[in-house]
Amino acid sequence: MYKRGHLGVAMLTLAPITFWLLTDGYPAFAVLVAGTVLYLAMLPDVDHRLPLVSHRGPTHSLLFAGVVGAVFAGAASLVEPVLSIAVPGGVSMVAFGFLLGFGSVVAHLLGDVITPMGVNFLWPYPRTWSLSLTPADSTLWNWGLFVLGVFAMAGAVALAVQGAAI
Repeated sequence: MYKRGHLGVAMLTLAPITFWLLTDGYPAFAVLVAGTVLYLAMLPDVDHRLPLVSHRGPTHSLLFAGVVGAVFAGAASLVEPVLSIAVPGGVSMVAFGFLLGFGSVVAHLLGDVITPMGVNFLWPYPRTWSLSLTPADSTLWNWGLFVLGVFAMAGAVALAVQGAAI
C-alpha cells in the first residue's frame, strides 16, 4: 500500500475505537488516538531510509510493533505520575500507551498484508503472510481504502454525536 491506502486502513481501524471513545465520554482521547495513529501510519516504511534494513523486514513485524508500544508505554510512565487522567477501558496510562503504539504499527501491517509481497509478522522467522488481494501501487485500492476510511470515521463520529444527543 501507498500512503493514501495506509491512511484509509488506519481510519477503518480507528472508526470503531473512535466511536467507543466518543460514546464513553473521552473526546480528547479520541482525538489523541486518531491523531497518533494517522501520524504514525507510515512509520514501518522508515525502512526505506535505513541502510542495511530490507523493506518489509524488521520494521514490518509484531516485534517492531512491540518496540514502538514499549516506547509509548515508557513515555506514558513518565507522564502518568504528573497527570492524573482517567484512561478509557480502566487500564493504566502505561498500558494505554503500549496499545496505542502497538496498534499504530499493526494498522500499517494490515494494509501491507493484502498485497502480494505480504508481511513477515514474526520476523526474524522467515515466513511471509499475504492475502494477495491487490498490488501495493493499485490506484483503485489506495483511493478506495482511503474513501472507505473517511466514510467510516465520519460515520463513527456522526453516530457517536447523534447518540450523545439522544
